[in-house]
Amino acid sequence: MALLLSYKQGLLEAGCDEAGRGCLAGSVFAAAVILPPDFENDLLNDSKQLTEKQRYQLRPVIEEQALAWAVGIVTAEEIDEINILNASFLAMHRAINQLTVQPEHLLIDGNRFKKYKEVPHTCIVKGDGKYLPIAAASILAKTYRDDYMLALHEEFPVYNWDHNKGYPTRKHRAAIRLHGVSPYHRMSYRLLDNQLELKFQP
Repeated sequence: MALLLSYKQGLLEAGCDEAGRGCLAGSVFAAAVILPPDFENDLLNDSKQLTEKQRYQLRPVIEEQALAWAVGIVTAEEIDEINILNASFLAMHRAINQLTVQPEHLLIDGNRFKKYKEVPHTCIVKGDGKYLPIAAASILAKTYRDDYMLALHEEFPVYNWDHNKGYPTRKHRAAIRLHGVSPYHRMSYRLLDNQLELKFQP
């Protein structure tokens, strides 16, 4: 099924999506993208349906052709303070804040959102597989977060973040058990089966 370009025709719509919500470590990233009314791209789809190579091929296309785009970030410390749901909303708000064009309507991936100023919004479950602006946002959020986790991997290679990107794989949990936590781990998450085993890795 072809993805749709707009939900409400004639309005400047920003698609919003986040990446890294289920991760044990690292910031959560969100992107907001406003595409032009004549935008076309046969490859653009939900970032999870694309290969890593395709996502990185599409990123410069989105950035060059979008009327406006931005990425918002909320740190692991902030996630621990306000919880991941609120952190996801905050990351989207931070992305929308940076747009150089003011959107008239927001298309949000998922089923919940905290209202942004006076801009109306529509939540769409699995919206990244239905609407091009959300798909574009999902690609920017995912690729920028992957770049960030690769940089953190250089600092803490024991956690295998170059492969798992902070998600709770068996290897990641085993590394936490063996080496303790890093400053980038989300302490409010269940990092191990037994939280008492955790020790801090400076």
